[in-house]
Amino acid sequence: MPKLAANLSMLFTEVDFLDRFDAAAKAGFKGVEYLFPYDFAAEEIKAKLDANGLTQVLFNLPAGDWNGGERGIACHPDRVEEFKAGVDKAIAYAKVLGNTQVNCLAGIQPAGVAYEEAEATFVANLKYAAEKLKEAGIKLIAEAINTRDIPGFFLNNTKQALEIIEKVGSDNLAFQYDIYHMQIMEGDIIPTIEKNLSIINHIQLADNPGRHEPGTGELNYHNIFAFLDKIGYDGWIGAEYKPATTTEAGLGWLKTHGVV
Repeated sequence: MPKLAANLSMLFTEVDFLDRFDAAAKAGFKGVEYLFPYDFAAEEIKAKLDANGLTQVLFNLPAGDWNGGERGIACHPDRVEEFKAGVDKAIAYAKVLGNTQVNCLAGIQPAGVAYEEAEATFVANLKYAAEKLKEAGIKLIAEAINTRDIPGFFLNNTKQALEIIEKVGSDNLAFQYDIYHMQIMEGDIIPTIEKNLSIINHIQLADNPGRHEPGTGELNYHNIFAFLDKIGYDGWIGAEYKPATTTEAGLGWLKTHGVV
């Protein structure tokens, strides 16, 4: 049975962020993830985790001005020092919260920057972060995101991700496989996961189109979950979807898909 983590940046948004931990636990989730913890004191979040018996599964490295439209800075040649400072900040939070992995968002390729320069910057930043995080006992993962939702996002398919991971050459860097994003960019979900299972450290889900809960679109999550059990995937799966109506009203997929 899959280990599901509620993504609190998308689920339970009917209540304030710190109240979403209570809601997730009440709904039966054992783990949580979200985009960023940095607007709150780490100790505040840790208290909510402990009170609800929740595992802190994942959050992202600082990703620039999110509200201003930035989606990561790891491929930005002029933001390297900011990126490095963000690694330190993420480590400080992870140590308090107890999560053992953080995700790096490559960001949108900057205007006027050639692919080769953006890639070189991204690879160098991943090398730096992987080493710093390894010293702290934390795994680094990197996520490919579709270019329909985020036009120009630098890391956007499995082949590219594997090539970059190879160039980084760190045993502390793995791939975050988001089923929704990769269904849009390349499809072939089950064979791709099976072929690359050794390098996949985290999976996220949503149906397509709409990025709603499983059962609302074209993806056969009954087969996907059965396949993940069959091949022995024992990592977390982040429920990173936008509820079609309210979070609570849409949670029936957990039972109909046999994951609770």
